Amino acid sequence: MAPIPEKRRSLPLADPRPPAERMPALPPIAGTDEWARDDEPDLLRVGDLARHCGKTVRAIHLYEQLGLLRPHTRSKGRYRLFGADAVLRVRWIVKLQELGFSLSTIQSVVREWESALSAPGAMARMRDLYREKLTAARTQMERLRALEAELAESLTYLEACDTCDPTRIFEACTCCEVHQDQLPPDLVAGFRAT
Repeated sequence: MAPIPEKRRSLPLADPRPPAERMPALPPIAGTDEWARDDEPDLLRVGDLARHCGKTVRAIHLYEQLGLLRPHTRSKGRYRLFGADAVLRVRWIVKLQELGFSLSTIQSVVREWESALSAPGAMARMRDLYREKLTAARTQMERLRALEAELAESLTYLEACDTCDPTRIFEACTCCEVHQDQLPPDLVAGFRAT
């Protein structure tokens, strides 16, 4: 007698749903109960946010990684979507960097802000930080104004040198009848010093 063949297991049929629906659902991000639509006009993908703010996608990802920026939600295609407030947040980060804050300092500021027990306490901390930076910025501006004045004086001094005889050799520039008793500014005298 011939052996009875074993019953073969049937292979599961391919899932007829589209790939996006077969993926396990990720929880929405910003405490929302619904997924955002890909075509919502007021939400930006990472690349759009980067272009809008003049930053790179890598910078936006870094801000997100450091906890400085959070997506508003995710699309059904699992793209991170950012609201209009993300543009303000990126501009804020950029301005703090221009003021001399490092990303780690900004990260600390954000942590302190988020963990503040009271709004007045959080505002007082920001006031202190901004006051320090304002003092430093004013000091730097005074130094820059002094440099600006010296640059202008040096340019005026050097522009008078155009009236000299073009065949005059550089070594003869130790005394000048055009400038007479006027001492050269440091920015001019410095290149002659040894």
